[in-house]
Amino acid sequence: MGGIASAAQLRVSYLRWALVTVPGIVLLGTLSGVVANSGNGNSWFAALAKPGFMPPGWAFGVAWTILYILMGLALAVILNARGARGRVAAITAFLLQLLLNLCWSPLFFALHRVMPAFGLILAIFVLAVITAVLFFRIRRMAGILLLPYLGWLVFAALLNWQIHALNPDAGVVPQGGDTQISL
Repeated sequence: MGGIASAAQLRVSYLRWALVTVPGIVLLGTLSGVVANSGNGNSWFAALAKPGFMPPGWAFGVAWTILYILMGLALAVILNARGARGRVAAITAFLLQLLLNLCWSPLFFALHRVMPAFGLILAIFVLAVITAVLFFRIRRMAGILLLPYLGWLVFAALLNWQIHALNPDAGVVPQGGDTQISL
């Protein structure tokens, strides 16, 4: 039984991977947002001035769900490409950019660190481009599936930058003086 897998067997193998990667990545992304209290339900964020091109709050949930699904499908394609040259490097790059992605919401929404979050988006973008190139070299479709994510990262970076420009003191941690602790 050591022969080449049929097209049907390859599809089933891909589907098995996708049944793990898609829900896993969507779940991790959702947990990151929930833990960070992201979105307009966050009183700090709700009080910030927003740029005119800011989409409605519901659009972020829809966009990120679609992006996480596409990312999961792309990863499944690469995981299914057993024996492909560069596969380990591509998976490693993907996991690194995903880890950074999952850190953005807590950094921005929970810690209120607007400019460090902007720097983090830039790092995510660089790693996501590297990942997309590595994916593309292994399976063209996997790289293509990451293109909407790259576009959204550019948009998210622009939003992050504009929020900083409109609220230059939003991420500044107050220094001493006024803090009182009562028991």
